Amino acid sequence: MNLTVIDHPLARHYLTVLRNKKTDPQQFRAAAKGLTYTLVMEATKRLPLRHFEIETPMETTTGYSVDDVVAVPVLRAGLGMLDAVLETIPNVKVGFAGVARNEETAMPQEYYSKLPDLSDAFVLICEPMLATGGSLSWAVDKVKSSGAKSITALCVVTAPDGIKRMYEDHPDVHIVAAAYDRELNENFYIVPGLGDMGDRLFGTL
Repeated sequence: MNLTVIDHPLARHYLTVLRNKKTDPQQFRAAAKGLTYTLVMEATKRLPLRHFEIETPMETTTGYSVDDVVAVPVLRAGLGMLDAVLETIPNVKVGFAGVARNEETAMPQEYYSKLPDLSDAFVLICEPMLATGGSLSWAVDKVKSSGAKSITALCVVTAPDGIKRMYEDHPDVHIVAAAYDRELNENFYIVPGLGDMGDRLFGTL
């Protein structure tokens, strides 16, 4: 597994807004979108390109096209990252992976899954919080079962437990994150973290 923690002034700015408990849902959604743009730019450095000839007003030259990209937000928190992916990457398709965390065991519980054939796709899984790693590992299992071979996860905040779990379960998956935080607390929340991403996105605190 490859972990890349981006170091960019805009990423630090947006992450600070997300961490701040005084940030309201509207500001939180805007910051999540802004941060995701920086994650997408890093994650797509490995995107394959199709080459073809085009005519400029002056001469013939080589053009490039991005094809076969599928975004898979892990519901519901991953929805906060989806718009930035859709606005940045052309012709992107979208699958969905619905999983809820059991608050007592922190284990993932599936409730919805809808994926296209991913055999030839570059897959971006949007999972903002990599805490125990259970949800992301489950989502990777799902996309692999649909044929995915090239998989990158976009995370806002990660923790050592989640990184360890992904290294053990899916060492082939590249993770692009804005932060590698200290630890999980007794309730399996990332510390210092930013709280519950889904609740803060949608105002359901």
